[in-house]
Amino acid sequence: MSTKIGTVLVTGGASGLGAAVCAAIVDDGGTALVLDRQQPQANWPHRIVDLADTRSAEEAVRSLVDETGGRLDAIVTAAGVDRCGKLGDVDGKEWEQVIAVNLLGTAAVVRASLPYLQTSRGRVVTVASTLGVKALSDATAYCASKFGVVGFTRALAAETQGEVGVTLLIPGGMSTHFFDDRPDQYRPGPDAKLNAPENVARAVLFALRQPEGCELRELVIAAAEEPSWP
Repeated sequence: MSTKIGTVLVTGGASGLGAAVCAAIVDDGGTALVLDRQQPQANWPHRIVDLADTRSAEEAVRSLVDETGGRLDAIVTAAGVDRCGKLGDVDGKEWEQVIAVNLLGTAAVVRASLPYLQTSRGRVVTVASTLGVKALSDATAYCASKFGVVGFTRALAAETQGEVGVTLLIPGGMSTHFFDDRPDQYRPGPDAKLNAPENVARAVLFALRQPEGCELRELVIAAAEEPSWP
């Protein structure tokens, strides 16, 4: 893969970090493809899909890439959901939805993308979280999913070495709408120090620009006073 960005598929590209990554890709001269449950505000090629429906997610990858020329240089798995609360208080289906979207959806999108990325000598950037390496109370679903993304990505890097570049991105809290539907007790306080998603998007582009044969395996990026790191 060259240091040009090329065509990049971004999950969760309609909002938050995913939208910031797409904007950065396009500003850099690349092409952004979006998978999301919502239509992106920008006129980026996209598919509306629920990543928890993993077979549909795989088909969405194939149809979108084939429709836009059949080339894929990278993917960024920025989609994510959460359900906060004690394990016994969170509805079982909602708990499992977090695992389905964050972990199984990530794996499904990577699986469907691999044939294209092996052809282009492309790159995968998975988005975990500082809660993928540090466990907190009332976050069993999110921690389980993001710890899973960490393990999945490390195994993927071992499995595809020399064929596809793999980077594990571990971001701290960001100033996005991710927290909007939480109960007040689980929202960042007014004095919370959150990173701008645009800062994290620049880190993603740094990973995507690595030349073939050079691997940025893991990258932590967080606000200077991130409470969940280290």
